[in-house]
Amino acid sequence: MRRVLTLPGGARWRALPLVVLLSGFLALPILSAQPQLPSAPSQPGPAAQTAPAAAEAPKAEIKPYTLSPERREKAIAYSRAQYRLYFLGFVYSLAVLWFFMRSGLAVKVRKWAVGDGRRRRIFEALIFVPLFLLALRLFHLPISYYGHHLGRAYEISVQSFGSWLWDWTKSSLILMVILTFVFWIMFGIIRRSPRRWWFYFWLASIPILIFILFITPVVIEPLFFKFEPLKAKNPGVVADVEQLLGRAGLSIPEEKMFWMKASEKTKALNAYVTGIGASKRVVVWDTTLEKLSKDETLFIFGHELGHYMLHHIWKLIGIAVVVLFVFFWLGAGMVHSRLQKWGSWTGVKEVSDWAVLPMLLFFLAIFNFLSDPITNSLSRHYEHQADIYGLEITHGVVPNSAAVAGQAFQILGEVDLADPNPSRFIEFWLYSHPSIPRRVTFAQAYNPWGEGKEPEFIKRP
Repeated sequence: MRRVLTLPGGARWRALPLVVLLSGFLALPILSAQPQLPSAPSQPGPAAQTAPAAAEAPKAEIKPYTLSPERREKAIAYSRAQYRLYFLGFVYSLAVLWFFMRSGLAVKVRKWAVGDGRRRRIFEALIFVPLFLLALRLFHLPISYYGHHLGRAYEISVQSFGSWLWDWTKSSLILMVILTFVFWIMFGIIRRSPRRWWFYFWLASIPILIFILFITPVVIEPLFFKFEPLKAKNPGVVADVEQLLGRAGLSIPEEKMFWMKASEKTKALNAYVTGIGASKRVVVWDTTLEKLSKDETLFIFGHELGHYMLHHIWKLIGIAVVVLFVFFWLGAGMVHSRLQKWGSWTGVKEVSDWAVLPMLLFFLAIFNFLSDPITNSLSRHYEHQADIYGLEITHGVVPNSAAVAGQAFQILGEVDLADPNPSRFIEFWLYSHPSIPRRVTFAQAYNPWGEGKEPEFIKRP
């Protein structure tokens, strides 16, 4: 399913579309950030022995994704609840922003921030933006909490309310710090170029986006989870991963492989690539190492290597930059046109007014929502490519790698309560990854070697 980028505590980036764009694609998870039920724990051991591709066991009959009747009913109910939350959350976000405009609340906060007009712009930003964001976050608190409640009700989350609320508070403070700086820059540009501000701010947003991507793994994520070197926790897995790295012709230092303690807050299984440049790293959750077999864990790393080798993070940054350009262009056009008609009842008549922010976010939220099918289709394409890469890089290293990959997705679906039969519309609009039923079937059926075809990424020597 579509995983809206979320900081712990329910800080939904989507509630603030500008931040979605500036901080989107912070990670490329192979497994969605939802809980797993216990399965056979992995047993650290010697590195997998490389075997010729021809020696791999014959492909077994393809087994579709299946759930027990009780689990299937639960998965359908949970999925439907998430779908409703997504669409109702979007409508609720628009209603909140409309209320900020209609009630004049943003204007009142602006008057307090500006005072007698003699404050410097940076101090106006330090007053207006945190107060505006705090109010916005408090209005969205019921939606955020309901998402946490769903996780607890369906045994997805094990996080207590106190821990969740503390994470929500920390994520709120992070948003305030980032956006105070971002909006200070934006309104400074608006005052210097009221007509072309959107273009100059788009240029300024590119280094901001890259900077946020760079600092997230080393500054933001450790505020919510504990990280340790993977080698210290599971040296056997590191040795196996090094075999895959050697086959890929890639060298990732051991210090760039991290173990993350997720089990205090969730039962989920996850692994992902995050960061750029010196901050780029591979992260695997402790729950993954505990609940998946060694071979299934290797497939996960193979998938993550696919993201690394196929340059997906940089490609997604490029997509985010293009989306930013379109959004700012459209958003600026809508704000300029609406100010003339809505100024009388909003109390906002100039684009340089701090109180124009709810109007801008209102239109950006609509554009962001309408763009989801496009950005999700691109994300699904890259995730599918990473699945293929994972299958190819583990072929001949992991015995019967196709069945192993299929089983990894099967376990994920069982634990994650993945929808056994999502509609075409839901998958098209919401899913950033191929659906679990599709991934299970594709993994078991992919066999270019047996069909006399050339693999897509890992070519024959």
